[in-house]
Amino acid sequence: MNGQVKFIISQKHSSQQFESQEWQKIEHAFKQFVGLEHIKETLKSIAAWAVINQKREEFGLKTEKQSHHMLFYGNPGTGKTTAARVMATLLKELNILERGHLVEAERADLVGEYIGHTAVKTRELIKKAEGGILFIDEAYSLSRGGEKDFGREAIDTLVKHMEDSSGRFICILAGYKREMNGFLRMNTGLKSRFAHLLYFPDYTLNDLNHIAVNMFNIKDYKLSKPAGDRLLRSMREMGDISGNGRFVRNLTEFIIRAQAVRLLKYEELTKKDCMYISEDDVLKGIEGYKKDKQDHQ
Repeated sequence: MNGQVKFIISQKHSSQQFESQEWQKIEHAFKQFVGLEHIKETLKSIAAWAVINQKREEFGLKTEKQSHHMLFYGNPGTGKTTAARVMATLLKELNILERGHLVEAERADLVGEYIGHTAVKTRELIKKAEGGILFIDEAYSLSRGGEKDFGREAIDTLVKHMEDSSGRFICILAGYKREMNGFLRMNTGLKSRFAHLLYFPDYTLNDLNHIAVNMFNIKDYKLSKPAGDRLLRSMREMGDISGNGRFVRNLTEFIIRAQAVRLLKYEELTKKDCMYISEDDVLKGIEGYKKDKQDHQ
């Protein structure tokens, strides 16, 4: 009896000490995500559920028919496309999806120019997405033409294949929350096809700063302490960032270009020179960003 107790305790300790390879893959996939804690936890749980469902099937246990089709709500630049891309790669690694590729589409990719053309285009796109994820951004644009628009045909074709081809591909529709709610009313069966509705909130200022620093690090740039402080202060002063990751991406590009202009004036360059982002680079980059934005207003 004592030996049996010891064995059970040892087994329990072992399971706490070592995580499965599947869970390590899930954790690693979302390691680079900044903010979006609720989104990360939800996507992790979806992936974990899919894996365990497969394990239950292998053991001959009852399993649920799973739908992984998703709706992503949120403003532009809040990480929706990135999340879709990460999920595609992760589900391939977990053997949930066969290919793990992401097919990005918009209205023009689905809607044809004459009767019958739309259904053909939509089916071709779905075929292309098999084994991966079909990601349709600004999906509500399919409903903008009214009752007689071919966009309705695209929606009806998509709904049918989401049911008939369940498991062969995942469909993710994305867009603004208000517009997406109106879009879902276009087809009575549309909303029921989506098991997961995820809202992507705007990033906070600290999140955006973290994203900017990550972007520089990934590209082998290092912000000096004054440069980092200046970047955070300047973003706070700009006040029109709207929690948008695209804003950060554009801003970092302008800062990198400002650094390139400064470095090209040097007679000799070191590796450290090429990595170093100065406070003046940040100031010049922000100045260039503001001017570019003003020119395009």
